[in-house]
Amino acid sequence: MAQSAVTVRMDSEIKSQFDKVCEQIGMSANTAFNVFVKAVVRTRSIPFEIKASPKIESMSALEVFQALRAEVESNGLPEMTLDEINQEIRLAREERRAKMEK
Repeated sequence: MAQSAVTVRMDSEIKSQFDKVCEQIGMSANTAFNVFVKAVVRTRSIPFEIKASPKIESMSALEVFQALRAEVESNGLPEMTLDEINQEIRLAREERRAKMEK
């Protein structure tokens, strides 16, 4: 699948805050945007609110997964396919490798 770059302009303080929230959730800003865009395309609407739980740092990975899954189910959103999940993982790994090479 061909990749395209998108430039988003925003206030630097908001970007800093966004980066911190994404880090707390366990993903990069790039991954967060990709997840958002795929959900918008899939639902043809702005389908969800993304927020960090204040207690997320004290939760185990399994507890975080279960909480996020419950939130998705309560919002009536379809689950991602295995191919979509694997693509997100590949993109996150590529991004991490690129950062490590810098």
